[in-house]
Amino acid sequence: MAEESEKLRVDEVEVADDGPEEGEIVGESDDTASYLSKEIKAKHLLENSWTFWYDKNTKSRQAAWGSFLREVYTFSTIEDFWGAYNNINHPSKLVTGADFHCFKHKIEPKWEDPVCANGGKWTMSFSKGKSDTSWLYTLLAMIGHQFDHGDEICGAVVNVRGKEDKIALWTKNAANETAQVSIGKQWKEFLDYSDSIDFIFHEDAEKHGRGAKNRYTV
Repeated sequence: MAEESEKLRVDEVEVADDGPEEGEIVGESDDTASYLSKEIKAKHLLENSWTFWYDKNTKSRQAAWGSFLREVYTFSTIEDFWGAYNNINHPSKLVTGADFHCFKHKIEPKWEDPVCANGGKWTMSFSKGKSDTSWLYTLLAMIGHQFDHGDEICGAVVNVRGKEDKIALWTKNAANETAQVSIGKQWKEFLDYSDSIDFIFHEDAEKHGRGAKNRYTV
């Protein structure tokens, strides 16, 4: 199979393959069953393994942030991604207050994680219940290694809130302006998102909360 045909594209929802074309006969030899068996078993490895996480925010002041965070599923192939994605609720079906994450395996979606500690995030806002497609396209671009600075990406999270939903893309090295601006611009292009988006350092958010200033805008 050609390398290009195996690559997960942002604008595709199915993986291209080199199997028989429509109307083509595989063959009536004894090798047919063996051929089909190999085709069915073949899976397409992703550049990285990824883990889905779920968190439900609570208004209780006694509950620490992330205390309800739990792992859902880890995948490392295109087929396993679709198997999981097609069997979980999409953002529009999640309860208000839910956070659903997809991060590189062994990176926890927390500021305290060593990989995330010096990073930051880009954020997009969407009308209530309108983030499903953008969430999917964000996942496809991310796990398909479509970003020029894909190694900088930690993961993504969709926040389901009362008035609007938000999708944030977390990165490793917030001070690397060239990489962060490139990621922000490409993300907007992949999603055909016309509004401006801002980048905030995790360090600033931890210190100043909602008062944290935007460091980059695209």
